[in-house]
Amino acid sequence: MSRATLIAVLVACIGLSTLWSFAIRQSVPNLLVMCDFGEIYYGVRCAAQHRDPYDPNATSSLLSRELSAAGDRLPADPAQEAIARSILTLEINLPTCLFLFAPLAILPWAIAQNLWMVLCAGMLAFDAFLIWDLGARRTPFVFLLLAGFLLANCEGVLLVGNSAVLAVSFCIVATWCFLKNRYVLLGAVLLAISLVVKPHDSGFVWLYFLCAGGPLRRRAVQSLAIVSILALCASIWIASVSPHWLQELHRNVSTLSAQHATDPSLAGTTNNGSGLIVDLQAVLSVFWNDPLFYNLMSYFLVGSLITIWALATLTRRATLQGAQVALASIAALSMLPVYHRSNDAKILLLAIPACAMLWTRKGATRWIALALTSASIFFTADIPLAILGELTRHLTIFPSNLPGKLLTILLRRPTPLILLATGCFYLWVYLRHSSPAQSAASNFAATDTVITKAAT
Repeated sequence: MSRATLIAVLVACIGLSTLWSFAIRQSVPNLLVMCDFGEIYYGVRCAAQHRDPYDPNATSSLLSRELSAAGDRLPADPAQEAIARSILTLEINLPTCLFLFAPLAILPWAIAQNLWMVLCAGMLAFDAFLIWDLGARRTPFVFLLLAGFLLANCEGVLLVGNSAVLAVSFCIVATWCFLKNRYVLLGAVLLAISLVVKPHDSGFVWLYFLCAGGPLRRRAVQSLAIVSILALCASIWIASVSPHWLQELHRNVSTLSAQHATDPSLAGTTNNGSGLIVDLQAVLSVFWNDPLFYNLMSYFLVGSLITIWALATLTRRATLQGAQVALASIAALSMLPVYHRSNDAKILLLAIPACAMLWTRKGATRWIALALTSASIFFTADIPLAILGELTRHLTIFPSNLPGKLLTILLRRPTPLILLATGCFYLWVYLRHSSPAQSAASNFAATDTVITKAAT
């Protein structure tokens, strides 16, 4: 497949998602739909007017005034209006996120939201191209099946403007820079930006580079240094308008949790269809809806797997194919221990090179890799989740006994278990085909390259 054809297909897939999202937004004129981006936008505008963006009263006052001036409105349905207002006025983004995206907030809302959508869509297409260059060249069918489907199912995340898209995108670009040993300083900057925007999305990818040693560890340390600089600048910037932002941020998160907006159980008000919560708590809460239980169990189960993964990385020489498999494993596992929605699952692009590499081999592993990676992408994609949500929204299930609980998970919460299976499979491949540091190349293939030197 030529590069021009590949780019055309990727642009067509993400273009479909973008046009669909834009059409949905235009179908209801003057309705503020892009709430996740609006949370950043109005938070920055609050700070620019010397108001506390972490004070819901200040944000609500500014929101009402600017909506009225622009002729925009929130949903008419009281329940949907309450959810939208909570998202827009209860600021839960870190000051670093507001600081980095402040330039967009000087633009009128109509222009800013369209620029944000185009930026997010363009970055996703660029990510997919880099993933193809990183290890999927030899299997164009597998790559287009997985990456094309993922790009064509971004309607929901583009519609609400969640910043996870850019956090994941910058993380993937940084990964390409580090593993290909090109533009590594740019990669360090982009990984740092990803970390300060959504640390739970890119934190474990950063941990891989730290554990891998050698030049990759140096890049991880460089990224951490840049994080410190960005955090210091953002703290100084926000301190003048919100000196107690940390306590206010904690209060806003607690308020949203009390409103069931972040509740992983079936009672969660925004935990259905596109944007589904995909962490392991969503499954464990079916068995016992007690945060102490499902949080501790999730930390223990997934934490044990990540510990094994980290120890394996520490004791093995970093190679290109080894890194592909390690990142495929952590891309799936990283979404399970703490709060994640399907918006964050675009990081599964990192699993495609390992799947493509295994597909070139003989045996059952090629089919398992394709099946699990496809299922992970399918059950975190916007359209399938929206269909699943509609089909099960009014489904009566009584999870009072074990068969009922298992049926509930199968029909309404399959995604976390699929991600767990995918992460465990790639971890098994990583452990089985990687041996402790050797003077030769990796066990994956005789042509595998050891990462020993990075560009400067």
